[in-house]
Amino acid sequence: MLGFAIRRILMLVPVFLAVSVIIFLMIHMLPGDPIDNLLRIGAGPDQRAALTEKYGLDRPLYEQYLYWIGNVVQGDFGNAIVQRRPVASLIGQALPYSLTLGGLALLVSTVLGITVGIIAASFKGSWLDQGLMGGVLFGSMLPNFWIGLLLILVFSVSLGWTPVSGARGWESLILPVVTIGLGGTALVARVTRVAMIDAQGRDFVMLLHAKGVHPVVIQLRHVLRHALIPVVTILALRIGWILGGAVTVEVVFARPGLGSLLIKSLNQHDYPVVQASLLILAMAVLLGTLLGDLLQAAMDPRIRDNLK
Repeated sequence: MLGFAIRRILMLVPVFLAVSVIIFLMIHMLPGDPIDNLLRIGAGPDQRAALTEKYGLDRPLYEQYLYWIGNVVQGDFGNAIVQRRPVASLIGQALPYSLTLGGLALLVSTVLGITVGIIAASFKGSWLDQGLMGGVLFGSMLPNFWIGLLLILVFSVSLGWTPVSGARGWESLILPVVTIGLGGTALVARVTRVAMIDAQGRDFVMLLHAKGVHPVVIQLRHVLRHALIPVVTILALRIGWILGGAVTVEVVFARPGLGSLLIKSLNQHDYPVVQASLLILAMAVLLGTLLGDLLQAAMDPRIRDNLK
């Protein structure tokens, strides 16, 4: 297992470098310049040239990239050009809000998705199965920002049950968590349903039925355990995507977090902050993939044996 883990980690190194190059080039190809946000009205070309040189923006792109990635691997994300603070400090303030929101949303989508998948698989082909899967599929097709606005209109504006925006207390988490969690429910439910239906057709399930074991016990204790391998993989992959999905939701609900910081920095063309934020979101996806592979290999030794 240790050798498998080391091989998977080493495979992430070239992917990380490729992602960092794409992020760096993408940011520097955007129109605009962070120096525009620092210059006062009427500033001359000499002042612009001085600031450009101060922040190293006059150097070739490959030199800027090598300098940036060299500092990143040492844990230094540099200083924000516009906000004039260490990038690590800005991200350190914003990341806990995004992790809390993403973690609770992942919990909601996991519990709801697995529950719906179990019920649908237990009543395969019935109206209940079709209704549940059709409902979660329809919900997954709706954009997160639209669901968020609809929830605000109903539960905050009309009923007054929850705050409209902000991060004041646990009540302000309810609507954002539901908004993100509903988006991942359909995928988890579909994977759970398919995996359980596949496990139900195996010989050991027929043997348990022949022994007179109660169907509920068979479903929850035996079938579900064998069906969890692909579900765990999907849940690990969802870690990074949920953090990415929190970007738009944080803007809709005016919550502090990595998404709000990213949007603000994009508007200011603050290269170091945008690059660091996007790199963290990309690393969340990569680490989620790694976690899924490790959990899958731990639950099914045949997977790591095939990759030796």
